[in-house]
Amino acid sequence: MSNSAESTSSRPLRVAIVGAGPAGVYAADILTKSNEVKDGDFQVSIDLFEAYPAPYGLIRYGVAPDHPRIKGIVNALHKVLDRGDIRFLGNVTYGRDLTLHDFRAFYDAVIFSTGAIKDADLDIPGIGLEGSFGGADFVSWYDGHPDVPRDWPLEAKEIAVIGNGNVALDVARMLVKHADELLVTEIPDNVYRALKDSPVTDVHVFGRRGPAQVKFTPLELRELSHAKDVDIVLYPEDFEFDEASDEAIRSNNQIRTMVNTLTNWLVEEHAEAEEPSSRRLHLHFLHSPVEIYGTTDDAANPGKVAGVKFERMQLDGTGNVKGTGEFLDYPVQAVYRAIGYHGSPLDELEYDARRGVVPNEGGRVLDAEGNAVPGIYATGWIKRGPVGLIGHTKGDALETIGFLLEDRLTLPPAQNPDPQAIIDLLHERGIEYTTWEGWIKLDAHELALGAEWSAAESANGIERERIKVVPREDMIEISRG
Repeated sequence: MSNSAESTSSRPLRVAIVGAGPAGVYAADILTKSNEVKDGDFQVSIDLFEAYPAPYGLIRYGVAPDHPRIKGIVNALHKVLDRGDIRFLGNVTYGRDLTLHDFRAFYDAVIFSTGAIKDADLDIPGIGLEGSFGGADFVSWYDGHPDVPRDWPLEAKEIAVIGNGNVALDVARMLVKHADELLVTEIPDNVYRALKDSPVTDVHVFGRRGPAQVKFTPLELRELSHAKDVDIVLYPEDFEFDEASDEAIRSNNQIRTMVNTLTNWLVEEHAEAEEPSSRRLHLHFLHSPVEIYGTTDDAANPGKVAGVKFERMQLDGTGNVKGTGEFLDYPVQAVYRAIGYHGSPLDELEYDARRGVVPNEGGRVLDAEGNAVPGIYATGWIKRGPVGLIGHTKGDALETIGFLLEDRLTLPPAQNPDPQAIIDLLHERGIEYTTWEGWIKLDAHELALGAEWSAAESANGIERERIKVVPREDMIEISRG
């Protein structure tokens, strides 16, 4: 391999993108379609790295399988990667298989789009009790993440979910929904069997503020009502609105839609009662968690989750809340915190632990002194924090790529820009990387598993489009086979 740097003016610009979720794919797509490239000012050569053997990141491992819009997003990402102008290299972990030094040797620029997969902390007593879980961990389990245990302790009849965002509703819906309804999704078999045996009867979702301040979306809310044999339970005392709430309802169509939906459910619930369902999903507002308490008073052996204590809140006129001094106990046997995601530090880069991001200005990564690190960029949640919907990621990527293009004439050139050089290095280190062609094989295999199951169960009239392969070693074997 040649060790001499080659001028970027005489060859394609070599760019590595670390993370093949929506953020990384959007960044790659925008870069390949930039005006400079289209006008022939220069060419780009992009390698898209992913720690998992399969692409799509959050879409495959961070969203509930029964989301109706996910297939459309996957199809859009598939079209980008299937064009052939972006090389996918999966099962390659940054900081373990490849270092920043490696990337600098083979690429002129590196874009980090590693997202945020950990749960944000909830600092209250009892959070570490047995039966207290992170919502992100549960999402990883039911989405068949290759690096989490196959089993999940679904033993509770009554469950609390703390949070009022889309993830909280995903978690609650997956806990309360009857497993047979999920067979039409790509739910892994081990997840289906565990949910099938769950004894759950009641799931309670708690938010700190009122119905006009929730963070979920109308689509997410409507999906709750699609679960069969599940009653949605609301409480009149939670429907408190202040001046800021009224203004938000008047001026924001999304908020107005959600408040109207919730209010209609409340009215319908207190109309003539129908035959009760076997499971109930309770939506609580104006509840701030104070403590998770256990089954014993022994500090050395606190036991399992026995309940959650909340302080009753009230709106203060601005849409924010203040405590009332009234405390309420809810007996539950499990608690899931779903108050947000948090990014993880990346080797050799600065890290803002409070926000869970890589410090940056518009996507240019900064060093400890606040100066831009030449050739290093960020996009997606690791850039701006875990806020916003998938669509916001496109704007993120556009900004980051704009700065990369602005910097392209001053980027530190790669020592060895030959596209084959990084492949040789992966071989030398014995890294079983996967490719786009390998994903096509794995995708076809999962679809075939679904078709095989559907044929065997045709008498039941249930079809499974796909059965997701979960173990990493199986994914690698199928992809490389």
